[in-house]
Amino acid sequence: MKLLIASDIHGSAYWCRRLLELAEAERPDWLILLGDLLYHGPRNDLPEEYRPKEVAALLSQWKNRILAVRGNCEAEVDQLVLPFPCMADYALFWTGERYLYLTHGHLWGPDRLPPLAPGTVFLSGHTHRKQDITVENVRCLNPGSVSLPKDGTNSCLILRDGAFSFHIFDKERTI
Repeated sequence: MKLLIASDIHGSAYWCRRLLELAEAERPDWLILLGDLLYHGPRNDLPEEYRPKEVAALLSQWKNRILAVRGNCEAEVDQLVLPFPCMADYALFWTGERYLYLTHGHLWGPDRLPPLAPGTVFLSGHTHRKQDITVENVRCLNPGSVSLPKDGTNSCLILRDGAFSFHIFDKERTI
């Protein structure tokens, strides 16, 4: 099973296109989105090519292969323009080998884990910083931010052949 895991697009059509370009190349079974899809939020500057309606249209093309959870910037109106569910605070995903607990990170985080079985992988975004740590026998991964990184690199995660790896987007590449 191959998964492409991303968070914090924040309405950037440019970075959404870059993510979906990667998805076309990688051909994941699922595109997992960990929230903050359309709105930039009051604490963030506007991301490159801020066009939430275009982001909604781009993501809609993948509607049958997206599993999304709600971020702190999602609102009920976002669900009206997206043809896939995006308002759940968390989701559990079975990979065939282990459970993935998917959440944005504003309610639960590595410093405040929900009750999870050992071996579960906890996936969250929210901080806009890549992370790979183990807490209480739970691996905690954060893909960073697709559009507004706070650690200097636009990024996402790929789960391929049971192993996670970070994908760092090359800023020099043009579409």
